[in-house]
Parts: sequence; C-alpha cells; structure tokens
Amino acid sequence: MSSEDVAGAEGNIDTRWLPEMYDVIAPDGSEICLLATVSRGSMVHCRLPAGAVSRPIAHRTVEELWYVLAGQGQMWRCHDGQESVIELGPGCSLNTPLGASFQFRNTGESPLEIVIVTMPPWPGEDEAIPRAGHWSVPE
Repeated sequence: MSSEDVAGAEGNIDTRWLPEMYDVIAPDGSEICLLATVSRGSMVHCRLPAGAVSRPIAHRTVEELWYVLAGQGQMWRCHDGQESVIELGPGCSLNTPLGASFQFRNTGESPLEIVIVTMPPWPGEDEAIPRAGHWSVPE
C-alpha cells in the first residue's frame, strides 16, 4: 500500500504504509522507506541487508531514536569521549545524540530492520558528516 494522505510536515494528517521497495538509500548506505512525518520529527523504516556494514557518519542538526524490529546486528557510537558497541536485536531501543559518530552492521542472516525517528525532520543528504568508523566498509 502507499501513502493515503498529504504529508504531515505542514500540519496535515499523514498516513503511510510500509512500501515493498525502499524510497532512498541513506548517506550511510542503508535502505530507507519514508513513513509518517510531523513538523517536529520524521519516521522511517531502515533496512540493512544481511552481512552489510553502514558507512560511519555523524549528524549536523538532528538526533534520532531507534527501535529494532527484526534481525541481529551491532551499533558503534562515539560521543563526548564515550565509545561503545552494543548488540542489536528485536526490542532494542537506542538514541543517537546530536553530533555522535555512529556505524552499524548486520551480523545475522536476515535483514536488520529498524524504525528511526528523527528530530527535527531529516533535512537532506547534507545532514550526514562522514566520520572514521569502527568497522571497515566493503567497497
């Protein structure tokens, strides 16, 4: 199914169904399906194929909340002198604070699927700043 209402960023009601195919490839390399949006935030469905590693980035102006729906993986985050790698699996929620460097990878045999809420709404590809990461990214 597809979107049924006018986009919600201007205060309109926004109803969207998860599409069969992704809408865009994120600056980190993950597959993104656009979901509902309001003036102060946007939501997407993120998919990282089995065995894939994202490109490491940081954000210029947004922070994010993540909720893992399916799959297995790991997330590296580095912020204000704190660095950690955590396991990702269904039911895990986490944040990526403004300016944090992060990278994630799929360690399972099925897609890693995540719902991500971005505040304020994602402004575009210039938002992502390339960073040195924790894992090497295959070419």
